[in-house]
Amino acid sequence: MQDALNFDPRSTDSLSPGNTQPMTRDSLDANKSRREFNKLQKRLRRQVGHAIIDYDMIREGDRVMVCLSGGKDSYTLLEILRNLQRNAPVNFSLVAVNMDQKQPGFPEHVLPEYLDGIGAEYHILERDTYSVVKEKTPEGKTTCALCSRLRRGSLYGFAEEIGATKIALGHHREDILETLFLNLFFGGSLKAMPPKLLSDDGRNIVIRPLAYCREADIAEFARLMDFPIIPCNLCGSQPNLQRQVVKEMLAEWEATHPGRLESMFKAVTQVAPSQLADRDLFDFAGLEDKQARMQADRIDILDTLKR
Repeated sequence: MQDALNFDPRSTDSLSPGNTQPMTRDSLDANKSRREFNKLQKRLRRQVGHAIIDYDMIREGDRVMVCLSGGKDSYTLLEILRNLQRNAPVNFSLVAVNMDQKQPGFPEHVLPEYLDGIGAEYHILERDTYSVVKEKTPEGKTTCALCSRLRRGSLYGFAEEIGATKIALGHHREDILETLFLNLFFGGSLKAMPPKLLSDDGRNIVIRPLAYCREADIAEFARLMDFPIIPCNLCGSQPNLQRQVVKEMLAEWEATHPGRLESMFKAVTQVAPSQLADRDLFDFAGLEDKQARMQADRIDILDTLKR
């Protein structure tokens, strides 16, 4: 999708260089804001395009199911993919899917109105997972794990029903790093969220096109686009979430040492198995045999000079 990285000025309300009217303070501020928005959109387009290319996320004829929660990340994902779709070198289709979990107070009209307004194909999948989560989760425990598992299972099955070949999720760079540290601190494993994943049953391929994008950029883009954000009260109302603690830790690190998150994300993409300690990932027991082969193949310079 290399061509998708080229910013198409027709996709935004670009400034007209032919405008010769006197510039007022308000018009100058408006022009500056427009330029900043264009730069931000271009950066997100470029980062998403690079992620798609690097991990071969989207191929000719793919039908991509974009999981739309009503949060800033999934809105941004859908908008950027729709933008790239217009001049991508491969043909692919998009279908937005929201899962209505029957959470009390959920504004059911918001997403259909928004999706109708932009002319997007979409489905609203109704599953009462809220009642299951509240029934099964002990008092004082977080609901995220069970809620996520139920939602994932429903969406994976629905993807097959509508013929989706890829499932796109809105996780960004910070989500990936937060998961890395959550697994490190609380799970005893060194793993995060891969940009591309084959589900355990082999039926679905999950992609995360926002993997290279900063959460701050996504938040600003969502604000400027004025997306109708729907907060998740089920998650957000829970105190002492481990993910929130890790999020605050990473934010503090970035504020104190700018560039640290970028360095950490780069580390996730450059793993050296021989420098860790996973016996399944690297053949430590075979090092002696490898050493013997290397020694046998070595040309001894002193022996060569004696001949």
